[in-house]
Amino acid sequence: MVSEPLTIKCIKARPLLLKLERPIVAKIATISDWPVILVDLYTSEGVIGRSYIEPYAPQAMKYIISALEDFSELLEGRQVAPAEIFEIARKSLHFVGYQGLSMIAISGLDMAAWDALAKGANLPLCVLLGGTIGPVKAYNSNGLWLNDPAQLGDEAAQLVEEGGFSGLKIRLGRATAEQDLRAIEAVRAAVGSDIHLMVDYNQGLNLAEALVRCQSIDNLGLEWIEEPIVYDNLDGYALLTSQLKTPLQLGENFYGARDLHRAIQMKACDLVMPDFMRIGGVTGWLRSAAIAAASGVPISTHLYPEVAAHVMRVSETADWLEWQNWVNPVLKQPYEVYEGMLQIPDRVGVGIDWD
Repeated sequence: MVSEPLTIKCIKARPLLLKLERPIVAKIATISDWPVILVDLYTSEGVIGRSYIEPYAPQAMKYIISALEDFSELLEGRQVAPAEIFEIARKSLHFVGYQGLSMIAISGLDMAAWDALAKGANLPLCVLLGGTIGPVKAYNSNGLWLNDPAQLGDEAAQLVEEGGFSGLKIRLGRATAEQDLRAIEAVRAAVGSDIHLMVDYNQGLNLAEALVRCQSIDNLGLEWIEEPIVYDNLDGYALLTSQLKTPLQLGENFYGARDLHRAIQMKACDLVMPDFMRIGGVTGWLRSAAIAAASGVPISTHLYPEVAAHVMRVSETADWLEWQNWVNPVLKQPYEVYEGMLQIPDRVGVGIDWD
């Protein structure tokens, strides 16, 4: 049965600041209040598409919300067709560039449009995209920041127990390589050898430091080393990738599928993990996942676990989903994790609603 087309009535966006249970302590930032923008795409038919954006910096929210309000005027009366909406919104911001805040606003719009489209079809998003409801392999990324290594063992054990996780992410970039090594050793001692460990430097090193530090942990059996240097130094990443045995992970700062394609072509990474607010929402993910699949590169997700779970069900080289529950306080029915697998609920659309 073909559902009736949906027509955009308006788009509304609301800013929130949420308190993090475990504050972010990384080399480049410390964050205890997490900014979130709730996006609601209203249709004339009564269907509401929902998404959220996590722009890191609270001051950025006013610019993103202004762009979404402009999109509301631009798109009023148009059919909910995500691919077309994506291009219309992008072209409206052509003269200020396709990346940065422009892409973030477009991504929030795109995710809400896909949610509305799936709701209008009375299907979960993964089913609308050609897949099925099912579990998705996840690792816990809710902690293990740059705190005292001696305290990380207990926290790591707690993180495993939160959902029976088989993977954890540790943040690195302390004052010395020895301190980082102690952090890895403390976590490994607490959770055992069967748990997959990913490490993330959060762009905290220069290239010279990265060559030394990454090689110092290259024999520890890590799942990947993530973003040791500034995200756009693809030449530096290509050098690191050629020097390391441990897979190098890159991608949360790709602004659109072309960035992902360029990184793969330059051999700047072994793995990719697009972020939904930068890659272009669901539309940008689907285009990027196809490039990763054609290249045989495993693709993981960054933030946004709800929409991430749906697209991972239809991504050929799907690897790990990053689990973070930072937006759970505003969700009416948060997603749940059992035995290390994120469970997609049997709900239409993405399956989120505001509390």
